[in-house]
Amino acid sequence: MAAMRSQHPGEPATAAPRHGKRRARRAPHLSRELSWIDFNARVLHEAADERNPLLERIKFLAIFASNLDEFFQVRISALRRARTSRVTPLAEEPSPSDQLEHARRQIRDLVLQQSATYKKLRKLLTQHGVEIVDYAKVPEHHAALRETFLTEIYPVLTPLAVDPGHPFPYITSLTLSVAVALRDPVTDERRFARVKVPAVLPRLVELPRADGQPPSSYRFTLLDQVIGANLDVLFSGMEILRHHLFRVTRDADLTLDEDDADDLVVAIEEELRRRRFGEPVRLEVERSMPEELREVLRRGLGVSPEETFEVRGMLDHTSLWQLVELERPDLKWAPWTAVIPARLLPQDEDEPADMFATIQAGDLLLHHPYESFTASVERLIEQAADDPDVLAIKQTLYRTSIDSRVVHHLTRAAEKGKQVVVVVEIKARFDEQANIEWARQLERAGAHVVYGLVGLKTHCKTLLVVRREGGLLRRYVHIGTGNYNIRTSRTYVDLGLLTCRADIASDVSDLFNTLTGLSRQDTFRRLVVAPSGLRERFLQLVEREIENAAAGRPAAIVLKMNSLVDRACVDALYRASSAGVEVDLVVRGACTLVPGIEGLSERIRVRSVIGEFLEHSRIWRFENGGAPEWLIGSADLMDRNLDRRVEAFTPVDDPEACRLLEEIVETMLADDRRSWALDSDGRWHRVEELRGLPGTVDAQQRFKELALQRAAQGVAPRRPHAGLGSLEPWA
Repeated sequence: MAAMRSQHPGEPATAAPRHGKRRARRAPHLSRELSWIDFNARVLHEAADERNPLLERIKFLAIFASNLDEFFQVRISALRRARTSRVTPLAEEPSPSDQLEHARRQIRDLVLQQSATYKKLRKLLTQHGVEIVDYAKVPEHHAALRETFLTEIYPVLTPLAVDPGHPFPYITSLTLSVAVALRDPVTDERRFARVKVPAVLPRLVELPRADGQPPSSYRFTLLDQVIGANLDVLFSGMEILRHHLFRVTRDADLTLDEDDADDLVVAIEEELRRRRFGEPVRLEVERSMPEELREVLRRGLGVSPEETFEVRGMLDHTSLWQLVELERPDLKWAPWTAVIPARLLPQDEDEPADMFATIQAGDLLLHHPYESFTASVERLIEQAADDPDVLAIKQTLYRTSIDSRVVHHLTRAAEKGKQVVVVVEIKARFDEQANIEWARQLERAGAHVVYGLVGLKTHCKTLLVVRREGGLLRRYVHIGTGNYNIRTSRTYVDLGLLTCRADIASDVSDLFNTLTGLSRQDTFRRLVVAPSGLRERFLQLVEREIENAAAGRPAAIVLKMNSLVDRACVDALYRASSAGVEVDLVVRGACTLVPGIEGLSERIRVRSVIGEFLEHSRIWRFENGGAPEWLIGSADLMDRNLDRRVEAFTPVDDPEACRLLEEIVETMLADDRRSWALDSDGRWHRVEELRGLPGTVDAQQRFKELALQRAAQGVAPRRPHAGLGSLEPWA
């Protein structure tokens, strides 16, 4: 087993290991970083897959580019820091330097694939009436574009020279820049300047529409090319020798010392200011840029040749999102409208569903985006804000949308005098500033805002509503796998449990007391909470399956998650396989476990599904001797989730909800259209290629069909289970 084995899709299965000496056979672990790169390669495959609609392929290309940006900002930055630290890696682990070398090598290969894919897609776009035209090829538009430059672009440009009186300028992370080589005709001196391509303007500049041009057709040129063609306006009297595009990526990981922070919000804001000046970790340049100009940039930025990435064709594919937003439904998947679960359909068309009555009638498991987040979770918060019998609303917020209606409902509830408690995680990477602003809005409305626990991120997705019903109190709970974000709820696959069971509701109350007060509670009735017990409970559940297998009882494990990298959890699954437990894993992203190794992991199968929606739900299923135990929650099996975050998993007991979970995992495991399989050499393969037949089961399309069927068929009225409501004396 190669110590850092990580393979690009499509590479022959017989390829020799590329990365160093073979690892000891007893406990192989793939590199987390290289495994993540393989995940992004699977995303890039979707951009190349001709069966996807054209603009959806463009979207995958933009997602690939955005993913890669974040990988450099966070993971490559961490490896660079680790390379200079005094921490010694485990003996069987590759050094940070080796990981950096191999990561950069694989990324260079992928960037070549990315450029080739874009070249093909650009031709196809032209055939479908969406053109990205080189500025030089539309001379008939040059006069109009120059006018556009003078009136709309030139006023926001600031050329920055580099000379003894002007030091090398600060260059913002992930912004495009034009490097300009100049000659002073008076002194014959060679000069260098940088012009920032303004991010406030669209990258794709639409060309004037021709007479008779169909309304569904579009022609664009690139903003940076318009700037490059008009540099004479910026550098009057100078000879422009050449100009080339480049882009810098900086370290964006916060290094906050919370123990020494007197005010966490102020400390975070200071770190955000420092983030702008993080060390450069990547320099992207156009292929045509000469070496002497590259060297000017490398010296000014302090990057090495190894950190310089040459790009063929268009630089920065994240700007392709502009194309995805075009009104061309013929080039996209049919829009999906989330269905309203049958139990939430209003009795009267003029009145929305009564969420409290629905939850009293029994647990409800929601499957987003197939089922509506707005008509369920958001509706519960809205009804709670307006209901005079609701006394308190408590909620965690990790990431939420810019125009968050959830926050607006919470604000309204606080203004009405209800007790509103919101645990806002202001350390959520890249959402820190937005969360600080939401927190301040809630505080102004009278809500109690808490910023979580020192040293831990609050990542659990929990909502608690306390309602007076007669002379008693009842608590209503939502526990989910995804964020309270209306926008991502339309594109992320997540689960949420609505319940008012007394034991779970009491646990959620205790969890909020831990988050907001000084409670050191680390045991709960039903919830499994990190960092106090999630790892231990997972390992106990695995050991139970091992014991059942030894005793001849049914033993199996099915896990669905985003990432599997925690060594202790991986080793536990190896032990389970060796003991005879069948293990099926659905891992969207990084997976360091190696399946299919005789005597160690031969009973483990690993799948990954990349489709229209982002698979984000976390599901655990343990066979438990024939009485399956189900849990859903917010955590992946990563050391950060298990040890450095507040996470929550909830058991799912309701028979109807368990049937839905069974349906989900069976469909995911049957998928042969969007799924990939990991082999014992650490390579990922398309399942349909392994079978030699086109796939017939697309899990996400199947979930749409099942959601429509459930909504159309409806369900019989339900009666509350015995002991379901968490009613308590009201004082």
